Amino acid sequence: MEKKTRILAISDIHGDKRLVRKLAERADKEKIDIVILAGDLTWMESSVENIVGPFIENNKDRKVLLIHGNHETSTTIDFLTDMYPNTKNMHGYAIKHNDVGIFGVGGADFGSHPLSEKDFKLYLEEAHNYIKNMNKKILITHMHPSNTKSEFSGFPGSSSIRKIIENTQPDFAIFGHIHEASGIEEKIGKTRVINVSRKEVVFEI
Repeated sequence: MEKKTRILAISDIHGDKRLVRKLAERADKEKIDIVILAGDLTWMESSVENIVGPFIENNKDRKVLLIHGNHETSTTIDFLTDMYPNTKNMHGYAIKHNDVGIFGVGGADFGSHPLSEKDFKLYLEEAHNYIKNMNKKILITHMHPSNTKSEFSGFPGSSSIRKIIENTQPDFAIFGHIHEASGIEEKIGKTRVINVSRKEVVFEI
C-alpha cells in the first residue's frame, strides 16, 4: 500500500517571515512531505530572505514547490529554487511524487508579466501532459478559477484554469490571490478547490 503524502499549502506570504517560521514549525511537527507556496511570496519583488529556507532546515528531504504570483516574476522564483535543494518552480511544470502528479502555473492576469487566458491554457496543458496518467493529481495556481466563490471580491477568475479543472479533474486545486477568500473550499466536479491565500491548509493524498 502506497504511503500517503502529507502536504501543507499556503499563498500570499508577502515576505512575512514570522508567518513562514510559524508554518515551518507546523510542517516539522506534522511531518509534512511537501510544502506548496502558491505565489505572492514577496512584496513587489522585495523581502525574499527566509521565505524558503525555514521549511527545509530541519528536513532536507522535504520538497518545496513554488510558483510566482502577481507580486514577483518567475525569474525571482528561479532565484529562490536555485538556492535550495528539493525545491522546484512549478510554473508550466509538473512532477511525480510517489503516486501523485503535481502540475501548475504561476502569475495572474495583472501585475508582474501578466498572463492571458491563452497563456494559462498552454502552460497547464503542457504541464498536465507529463502526469496525465497518474491516479492522483494536484493543480497549483496563483490565480483563482472563474465561477468560484473567490469572485465575490469583484476580481474575475480565470476561465482557462476552470476549464483545465473540469477536463482533468485533479483531486485538489490549490490557489490564492484573493486574500479575503482565504480558507474557502468548494467542489468543481470531484475536485476539492481550496483558496489557501494566507490561511494554510494541511491535507493528505
